[in-house]
Amino acid sequence: MDLIVGNWKMNLGGRDSLQLIEGILERFKKPLPGEAVVCPPATALFMAGNRVEETPLQLGCQNVFYERKGAYTGEISPDFAREAGSKYAIIGHSERRQFFSEGPEINRRVAAVINSGMIPILCVGESLEEREEGNAWAVVQNQLKQGLQDISTEKLCGLAIAYEPVWAIGTGKSASPEDAQEMASRIIEELNHLQGLRVLYGGSVKPENISEFMTLAEIDGALVGGASLKADSFAKLIYWEK
Repeated sequence: MDLIVGNWKMNLGGRDSLQLIEGILERFKKPLPGEAVVCPPATALFMAGNRVEETPLQLGCQNVFYERKGAYTGEISPDFAREAGSKYAIIGHSERRQFFSEGPEINRRVAAVINSGMIPILCVGESLEEREEGNAWAVVQNQLKQGLQDISTEKLCGLAIAYEPVWAIGTGKSASPEDAQEMASRIIEELNHLQGLRVLYGGSVKPENISEFMTLAEIDGALVGGASLKADSFAKLIYWEK
């Protein structure tokens, strides 16, 4: 089943999030062709969760801490995100790695998401320099191993991996379908022991190019940034046509 995830990043407060959700729901047809998930900022999670409850739209959070509670000022408990209605949690986004120096602790965040009853969307991807040097797969493979180490196969059932080449995020550039297909194939081969694994593509996905990726046998969905901030374009992504 396709999984289309809108990552709203640090955009839209509570009221604007609700307005966007209303616009998305107005454009829903039944049945949905797959799963549709929105990930608003943390301050809007509870409001958004209350609104999407008992609708086809699902909720996700953009990040969580690896401890469930305690003296961690400013962090987001995975239990609180789940209580707000989150089914999914994005972990290891390149912006978290770049701006907040996340690295080895990503593994603990993935485990915390699972232990709270949510499904992790683990982000992996290489920089342009790493790709040009021929190290794209080595980088992604290391991110997979680091993010998933010591977590049992049973717990990783249903895991989603979002391949987002860093050079394509928010730049207007996107990987070629061939590049995306090659990387997705390698990810699947690396993790072929996991049941229910889904590989998403992310990086300047928009209605005009989504079919190029979604028609690939190895791609099961998309992690979308800017194009998810407008109801019409997000609806077009959900109802993409072959």
